[in-house]
Amino acid sequence: MTTDMDNFYAEGSIASLTPTVAKLFAADIPTLSSASPIESVLEIHERIVGSAPIERCLIFCPDALGVHIWRSCMSHLDSITEFADLRIPLLSVMPPKTPVCFASMFTGGQPIDHGIMKYERPVLKCETLFDVLLRANYSIAIVAVKNSSIDLIFRERNIDYFSEQYDGEVVARTIDLIEENRHNLIVVYQQEYDDMLHKNDPFSDLCIQAVANHVRSFITIARTALNAWNGHNSAIIFASDHGAHIDSASGHGDHGMDIPEDRQLFHWYKINSDVQRPDNQSIQQIAETTRPQMHAVMPLIDINQNGMK
Repeated sequence: MTTDMDNFYAEGSIASLTPTVAKLFAADIPTLSSASPIESVLEIHERIVGSAPIERCLIFCPDALGVHIWRSCMSHLDSITEFADLRIPLLSVMPPKTPVCFASMFTGGQPIDHGIMKYERPVLKCETLFDVLLRANYSIAIVAVKNSSIDLIFRERNIDYFSEQYDGEVVARTIDLIEENRHNLIVVYQQEYDDMLHKNDPFSDLCIQAVANHVRSFITIARTALNAWNGHNSAIIFASDHGAHIDSASGHGDHGMDIPEDRQLFHWYKINSDVQRPDNQSIQQIAETTRPQMHAVMPLIDINQNGMK
């Protein structure tokens, strides 16, 4: 049986996150945004909640979880889908480095537009998703590992920033914030898999365990959000920044190249409402009837068999 991991087609780039979420909140799209919103997500939103905007949104951002790692973690895909059941194939921007990618994800712009074009972490002065949501009177929290890219590049805004020691503390803080139910948008960042892959083969047991830990964290947080946000139109999103490949010299993981291993990834979405889905259809079933024609990109390579391209 073949899957979309055997024949990878991208519906857009990771920069599509910003215009998609802005549309879900019925907010303006940031001025730098050149990416198109994901139409299948917007269509599902319209079918499930109508014209009403979402009121709550969780964006869970684990670092470096590209398509290729899921070949070794297939059992975890069903766990993610239980809480975010629309899977969107996308491409990272170039170069696929963490601050470059997250800057594009939360501005909708290309690196040449927002200015982060290599591994550097200045505070972004351009308009971001956060700025347009703040202007629309939405409340935002960013929960991230201390001194990570997400913790640093979106500073100097009226956002509640929570800089935590590591991934476990990020989960605990996020659960507290969700249960307080005072933020419209909560962005959550974890980094264990990225940390581990740079020290090991990205398909090693240690790295696979790190992936499992991220999925477990997502499930815990998403389940909390579904309970706490009952009665609100909401979105739950699982959105990584880039993938990774095996460095032939060190045998360790790395990323930053224009190759499928580094650029191909999935984002997952779920729209929640008290409104009954039409004909009891799942979001995935609805998506299959609404997605635009997709454009072919680089074929997926099985790193375990072929090594680095």
